[in-house]
Amino acid sequence: MAMPNNRIASSGPIRIRAASEADMAAVREIYTHYVLHSLATFEETPPTLEEMLARRRASVELGLPYLVAEAGGETVGFAYAAAYRPRPAYRFTIEDSVYVANGRRGGGIGSALLGELIGVCERGPWRQMLAVVGDTANAGSIALHRRFGFELAGTLRSVGFKSGRWVDTPILQRPLGPGDSHTSGAGSL
Repeated sequence: MAMPNNRIASSGPIRIRAASEADMAAVREIYTHYVLHSLATFEETPPTLEEMLARRRASVELGLPYLVAEAGGETVGFAYAAAYRPRPAYRFTIEDSVYVANGRRGGGIGSALLGELIGVCERGPWRQMLAVVGDTANAGSIALHRRFGFELAGTLRSVGFKSGRWVDTPILQRPLGPGDSHTSGAGSL
């Protein structure tokens, strides 16, 4: 699944590959920054390494991708798809998450990750991908998703409270493969 990207990060070409358990310490470090210093996630306490390993395992066990981006031998981002909801009727809908290392945004890492994530998911049985964005002011994430064909489905107002304020969550959506245009294969997941 390793795929070089044409964009150049500040420390070399971006390489996207499946994350391994060995990558999860670096993934946790990237994610911890967002937990502690942003509204991109509504978690307020950084998860343990064991929790991050369990989250990766949950995606992989469903056949969903969990990816890392490397540049110059360093992990500079990660992305994964997860089940949107546990109830069976939601089985063809997944949610994406994309995080780029602090100080590395704007170099094509997020685009490389999201592009590969969508490509892998389109080869599976899933038909809709959602992005639940933390904070309407998260213009970078919203723009990234729009570049990949996501459309704003709606905004949940003031559903989170973090850093002393109420926070919205815009929800963006894009079809995968044929989307909802037909039902063939719908019983196979």
